[in-house]
Amino acid sequence: MKKLFFLVIAVSVMTSCASLRKGSSKMGESPYADGVKDDGIEVRDDIQPIVEPEKAESEEPAIVVREEKVKTVDVDETSENIFRYYVIIGSFRYVDNARNYKTDLIREGFVPVILENENGLFRVSVAAYNEEQPARNNISSIRRNYPKYADVWLLIRKQ
Repeated sequence: MKKLFFLVIAVSVMTSCASLRKGSSKMGESPYADGVKDDGIEVRDDIQPIVEPEKAESEEPAIVVREEKVKTVDVDETSENIFRYYVIIGSFRYVDNARNYKTDLIREGFVPVILENENGLFRVSVAAYNEEQPARNNISSIRRNYPKYADVWLLIRKQ
């Protein structure tokens, strides 16, 4: 099988080289010296390729927003600690993984809280707000200051 593959490659290379030489009478001379290929397509060197403009460095990726019913796992819910907007930095299927991640985040200076959504996923939140704009500002700040958490997102608590 390998021999067949190499044979096909070798024939392909030889065919390509032969077709390049066909239009040129001298070695090293371009087969398209007159600016026209054998098939009538004009070859032009003065046309520049279109290049997509680069993103400005100040542009941030859009913030992912999800709306879910959630309840706190590691804190008793009272009217003082129920918020509408949560900055989510991690999601886990198992609560033990969320707790381990929470411990790591505490070492980094965050104050995380674990939430559980209606599908049994555990969300690790590092901030909570009753207004949307401060939550978005915090997400931007985390993305700037902690590039490894660039996928941080916004959870809106369903009523």
